[in-house]
Amino acid sequence: MAKLRLKITKGNPIRYVSHLDYAGTIERAVRRAQLPAAYSEGFNPHMKLAFASALAVGVTSEAEYLDLELTEAADITLLEAQLKSQLPAGIELKAAKYVEQHSKALMAVVNLAVYEIDVLLTTDAVWENVKTIIDNFNSEIEVIYVKQSPKGRREIDIKEYLSEPIVVKPLADNQRKLIINLSIKITPSGSVKPVEVLAVLTDNFGLPVDKDAALINRIGLFVTDGKAECSPIEL
Repeated sequence: MAKLRLKITKGNPIRYVSHLDYAGTIERAVRRAQLPAAYSEGFNPHMKLAFASALAVGVTSEAEYLDLELTEAADITLLEAQLKSQLPAGIELKAAKYVEQHSKALMAVVNLAVYEIDVLLTTDAVWENVKTIIDNFNSEIEVIYVKQSPKGRREIDIKEYLSEPIVVKPLADNQRKLIINLSIKITPSGSVKPVEVLAVLTDNFGLPVDKDAALINRIGLFVTDGKAECSPIEL
């Protein structure tokens, strides 16, 4: 047995594919590539494949991670070549390495997600006003977001899950477009979604952007102790 850790992408062509379908696409690619994937036992065996963190529908990613258990170790260069040839548009294999068979699950160690949100300013918006709004948000100790679900109403403190102040900047070649950078903690008790942070910025603080047309991209998943951080492929 061996455990192979993969770094892959989720690009624009499959932005609106659900996590379940995304995982299914990876499984089919693994089978077509004829990798020696391990399967669970029982009446309904399934491929032993585990992701670090599920990605919301509509969000792209430059760095998704998954562990694939194999029945035997094989030349990693050959495995990469076989898998790359079977991946569809929108999924790119960026890196692969073997990790210890009994290493902790990705979901147990990944605790930080970094996002980039691409949004358009409303026509009458002023950049100085944007800076003031972001500064006001960053200076707050607590910012409550009310989440409605089939289980009921729940209040979330957005600031509890932000590891750093929000950073926003205009693009040099398009002054109507903003890039918002978020660093979000992933904790055992939960996390917060980028769309929820954006909703608070627009609805509670008056950020003058079209939140419904926002493009959200996860640019990294990390393991951090609060001082240093590394990607799961570097562990």
